[in-house]
Amino acid sequence: MSRAEVRASASLASIFALRMLGLFLILPVFAVYARGLPGGDNAALVGLAMGIYGLAQSFGQIPFGMASDKYGRKRIIIIGLVLFALGSFIAAAAHSVAWIIVGRAIQGAGAISAAITAFIADSTREEHRTKAMAMVGASIGLTFAVSLVAAPVLYRLIGMGGIFALTGALSVLAIGAVLWVVPDAPMVKARRVPLGEVLRNAELMRLNVGVFTLHMTQLAMFVVLPGALVQYSGIAVDQHWKIYLPVVLASFVLMLPPVFVAEKHGRMKQVFVAAIALLLLVQLGFWAALSQAQTNWWVLVALLFLFFVAFNILEASQPSLVSRIAPPAAKGSALGVYNTLQALGLFCGGALGGWLKQNVSVQAVFLLCALVSLSWLIIAANMKNLPRRAARAAGATA
Repeated sequence: MSRAEVRASASLASIFALRMLGLFLILPVFAVYARGLPGGDNAALVGLAMGIYGLAQSFGQIPFGMASDKYGRKRIIIIGLVLFALGSFIAAAAHSVAWIIVGRAIQGAGAISAAITAFIADSTREEHRTKAMAMVGASIGLTFAVSLVAAPVLYRLIGMGGIFALTGALSVLAIGAVLWVVPDAPMVKARRVPLGEVLRNAELMRLNVGVFTLHMTQLAMFVVLPGALVQYSGIAVDQHWKIYLPVVLASFVLMLPPVFVAEKHGRMKQVFVAAIALLLLVQLGFWAALSQAQTNWWVLVALLFLFFVAFNILEASQPSLVSRIAPPAAKGSALGVYNTLQALGLFCGGALGGWLKQNVSVQAVFLLCALVSLSWLIIAANMKNLPRRAARAAGATA
């Protein structure tokens, strides 16, 4: 990758991570904080305050993605960051759960994930795009792990209002990064592509189903896993970073060779499907382990590591595949649909995981994740295999 590609990819991945920070950072501590607020005794309101961010994101991704195709990526990203900062400061000043819901909804309304990933696609050559998207995938995994580590510490130091204010201040700094750090990328000049054409593309829809499944599984799992780790390992929640951080970092290192080799030799489909199969096996493994009266907690850590290997491969490859399959003038629209399904997956994962844990069992959470993973595996098995990049380039010049 050239210096400009690295600069664009790293800076945009950092901005993407900020967006996910707004979702993840409150998860470990908000339920405790909300008890002291008016409306905090209403579990439905508390759940809405936690989930409204992802729901608002899902409504905004397609319009923001389409607008970025028409008006330019940077302009739309800045508008989204302004909304994110505004919502953060409203939530920071809130004295009731209802006003936090308002702030979180405004945070999520600036849905710029599609514009960011389309900007990365614009800023990188096709042979390096998966590396760039891997930075985004790594940013999601690392942000999730860091949030679980940092949230309790920040809550003790600056409180929930301080956490919201901090994310707002970081958003303002991110606007400066967009203006002065992220290199400009040329606008694509091509025919206008109707949204219906994007929605009818079968290969794109396979990937949309996939990102919904992946993020639904991620959040549903983490409704259960922190409690399971406490139960079987005796490690307090505020010490779980000692597990999450090395697992995420090691899994990221392990996922790079298969992705790069697959890209080089035109075997992306095989690696992609294998990662989904690994995801399915991990869910069945968690189900079996937590069905036992006694389970070695190292088994849970090993399964968590394998989950993040599969997660990172899929998180890096899917947006890259969307950007390659989508019509050149509709990258923002295609990634808008993709990120809409991602946000809905996060929302549904938290809601379904919590309901199953409370009303059925923790094992039921993993059975659901296994079922949707199996469905995804069947759908992905019929996807087309993209040829090697060299072969595509030769075909284009023939």
